[in-house]
Amino acid sequence: MRWTVQGLAGGPRCVNHASVDIGKFIYSFGGYCTGDNYKDVLPIDVFCLNTTNYRWTALKKPNIDSNEIDDWPFQRYGHTVVAHGTKIYLFGGRNDNYCCSRLYCFDTKTLKWSSPNVFGTIPSARDAHSACVIQEAMYIFGGYFDSSFSYNPSVFRLDLNNYEWTVLECKGSPPIYRDFHTATAIDNKMFIFGGRSHNDIDFTPSEIYSNRLVYLDIASLKWEQPEIRDPKPMGRRSHSALNLNGDLIIFGGYNSSKETHLNDLWLLDLQQWTWRQLRPHGNGPKPRRRQSVCRVGSQIFLFGGTSPHEGPHVHFTQEQLQFMPDNQPKNLIDHNDTYVLDLKPSLRSLCMDFVIQNSHHYNLECLPQGIKYDIDCMTKDDTISEPLKFKGLPLG
Repeated sequence: MRWTVQGLAGGPRCVNHASVDIGKFIYSFGGYCTGDNYKDVLPIDVFCLNTTNYRWTALKKPNIDSNEIDDWPFQRYGHTVVAHGTKIYLFGGRNDNYCCSRLYCFDTKTLKWSSPNVFGTIPSARDAHSACVIQEAMYIFGGYFDSSFSYNPSVFRLDLNNYEWTVLECKGSPPIYRDFHTATAIDNKMFIFGGRSHNDIDFTPSEIYSNRLVYLDIASLKWEQPEIRDPKPMGRRSHSALNLNGDLIIFGGYNSSKETHLNDLWLLDLQQWTWRQLRPHGNGPKPRRRQSVCRVGSQIFLFGGTSPHEGPHVHFTQEQLQFMPDNQPKNLIDHNDTYVLDLKPSLRSLCMDFVIQNSHHYNLECLPQGIKYDIDCMTKDDTISEPLKFKGLPLG
């Protein structure tokens, strides 16, 4: 297990975005970037990563006055996306003024948006919730919703064949209200980990970061809280999680009670009910939160997010400053980097990694054309976003 692509810059600069993989491509939607406009209703950003050459492309957005704009989601953060076949379903999220409950569908074959007609018990508008697909349905849990102060632990199911929403009647002890958690589908179960909770529904300043795992058995609709012995990962929010061959893996996140950003990688063995920390070789991502993680084949792709930053503050233009809140933290930096964790690195990729790390000893122009091309893909920055500019440094 090795980080083989280590901080390739120039990808989408986004925080609290949502992404999903289909085939060899990863699709990323929306997200927050400090200084961008989230006050007006604008079409959402859609980026696509070709995982064979690590190149990002941006989907062309429609004009504001076009007919196509009616089916495009507005630019947002805190939403979720899931894949079902060749289609991607987006739910929830918000901009600076509006929270959304409309369902959108993105067809990866036509690259077109639609908004299916849904019926049943539709979830209220929310952000910072979770979503996953089990069999033919999408499941929504938790999140922050503006319209109600009833923070019950409801689970909503959307039948992806007829678009009927249902609120499930679940047994057992559900997780307490939370947001910025993860829900991961493994077999016929939805695993909930982390997130931010509060002592009561009045949202007192005291936040709770539980590291207790809870899962919903979809067959029995019963919440289960398995006993897991130490060691365990720290409680956190805004982390990433995915299904790794029937086990659960989590990365990074943030715990505001401890004022700690994390870049640790943990795996939960669902047969033994034990956590163990993974320590891949290579230079991995710095501590961060609100990044995206997707798996394609034997590789895990991580991109975006935000981290603590020491040093000169980022230089923002006057136009960017007008879109930033007065309490905007000045010690955070938004990332445009891409990392690749190879779970089963081949001898070829290990040799390329060695050459990259020791490139000052080699004349790369003498390498075979195929190897040189692959090394270029692994090391040459992308062109979707530009480097940040910092105060006190030349802006050119």
